[in-house]
Amino acid sequence: MASQDHQKRILHFFKHLAYVTHVALPEDERDPRLKKLGRLHRGTLFSCFHAEHLEEAKELYEALYKAKDFNDFYHLAEEAREVVNEGLYVFAMTVAILHRSDCDGIIVPPIQEIFPDRFIPAESLNRALKADINRTSQEPVVVEIQETGNIFDPEYHLAYFREDIGANAHHWHWHIVYPGTWDPEVMHITKDRKGELFYYMHQQMCARYDCDRLSTGLRRLIPFHNFHEELEGYNPHLTSLVSGQNYASRPAGLSMKDIHECDVQDMIRWRERILDAIHIGFLYDDHGNEIPLDAEHGTDLLADLMESSYESKNREYYGSLHNWGHVIISQCHDPDGRFKENPGVMSDTSTSLRDPIFYRYHRFVDNIFQELKASLPPYKQSELDFTGIDVVNVTVNAKAPNLVHTFFAEDQLELRHGINTHGSVKVKYHHLDHEPFTYNISVENKTGAEKDSTVRIFLGPKYDELGNHLRIDEARRFYIELDKFHAKLSPGKNVVTRKSSESNVVANKTPNFDELEGGASSDQFCSCGWPNYMLLPRGNHKGMEFELFVMLTDWGEDHVGSLSDHHVCHDAFSYCGVKDQKYPDKKPMGFPFDRVIKARSIAQFKTHNMSFTDVTIQFKEH
Repeated sequence: MASQDHQKRILHFFKHLAYVTHVALPEDERDPRLKKLGRLHRGTLFSCFHAEHLEEAKELYEALYKAKDFNDFYHLAEEAREVVNEGLYVFAMTVAILHRSDCDGIIVPPIQEIFPDRFIPAESLNRALKADINRTSQEPVVVEIQETGNIFDPEYHLAYFREDIGANAHHWHWHIVYPGTWDPEVMHITKDRKGELFYYMHQQMCARYDCDRLSTGLRRLIPFHNFHEELEGYNPHLTSLVSGQNYASRPAGLSMKDIHECDVQDMIRWRERILDAIHIGFLYDDHGNEIPLDAEHGTDLLADLMESSYESKNREYYGSLHNWGHVIISQCHDPDGRFKENPGVMSDTSTSLRDPIFYRYHRFVDNIFQELKASLPPYKQSELDFTGIDVVNVTVNAKAPNLVHTFFAEDQLELRHGINTHGSVKVKYHHLDHEPFTYNISVENKTGAEKDSTVRIFLGPKYDELGNHLRIDEARRFYIELDKFHAKLSPGKNVVTRKSSESNVVANKTPNFDELEGGASSDQFCSCGWPNYMLLPRGNHKGMEFELFVMLTDWGEDHVGSLSDHHVCHDAFSYCGVKDQKYPDKKPMGFPFDRVIKARSIAQFKTHNMSFTDVTIQFKEH
């Protein structure tokens, strides 16, 4: 465990990065490990989707990771701060800190406090800075966040979701835990099922987004599918402090255009090659060998191609469909760079969730994964069954049974660590939240012996946007995972209880700068995971009906490891895995909703170790 001294020494590296001014060290005066770095100019928006940016970030985090001891790491990080791009620096430093053993327990402060300009609209930042200049005391200055749209744009109704600070921070952190350039031979750690996690985490974000679309009266996502289609407009209202320029807006009607590094035709070619691999059941590696896209490894292999990551079996042939899609969309307003504009928010993992096209594009990506899933046989009853275990009843207990209320809660973001101010300046904003609730699961164990079970909990919409009852195979892609945990079952009747706050898809709250300077520490804060306050969809004022799905499976067949395992950073393992360990569930991610369901009704699909319960989510404005 790192000392408090290490924690405090690290913190200043992340303060006021937008204001670091210097004369860059000449290459011959630098540490030899940094001589080739600094290629991405300071003030440029770093993108972990851009191949050249990623390569330089990889060189830096590998150099930091291989530093001989903490002091060597510290001095290398200190010099790198004066040499490399600001965003690239934070990305590489965070990757290195998360994976160096002598940095265990060091917590990187929240990305939203390091770069608040990525999360707070420029108008609000401007008001905050004016209020700071005109302050009359050292009391914290608090300004209200300003809205970025209105009801003329239907997507405005989802602004609370897309522009949520915690959701965007989660996306940034996920790509820190699973950088596309991760080389297991250099880093001495294999990221287990990294590709499959890429597929599943993004699939779940789309499912959550669709549940909230239905909650607000909007239709489900229309997937992006045509590389020449006209795109919807979007204005993020963000200004980058490191560049002094706005994140570009996208007027409605623009489409993807060739950029210097990648043509749209390349994207079309890569998509067809990937679909061909799915339809013939195997891909070709870079030596021409056939690698089967089977049930066990197919999703993982396909995701490595799609992203594309270091593990891609044949990047030259299958390309980098996902990453270049983000980059090209972010530059469609200035594809050849003639106006020297910033890219749009799709270029950055900490901002891309703000743009409606993110979800449409990821539904397109997910549709390709679903082609692979459709090639696999549906689960047999024997694969779904847990012999001798009956789920008798499930109740969600909040203030009223099977009724949970959602609402908007108030929070504040401190700006002074990312922006030069005379004192504390905070932006007040609202985010979706829900009342606490508990699952009560009545289970009968008829085996006559104690059994260890995996409890899997999902939530899905009951009706589509027209009020039609969703068939189970149609609904399965909208089911969101709420929790997955181990439970012991004694012979006979059991009641398994679980609090919503214990969910394994949400992250523990990351301590902020002030708390870290005050001594907060833990080995559990890895910051990867969905925000706990957004565990549930919004629902509507009337009360929206959902299906709560609970399934118990045999933990002895599911689990990787032992009952006594203690893991660091396991609080959101369904989306983020377990730090430097095997993914602790042998089942495919999203099981049992990851494959086509032939049953036409819940009754035909359901086995005795499953339960479907009607649950209502009611949104209250105040």
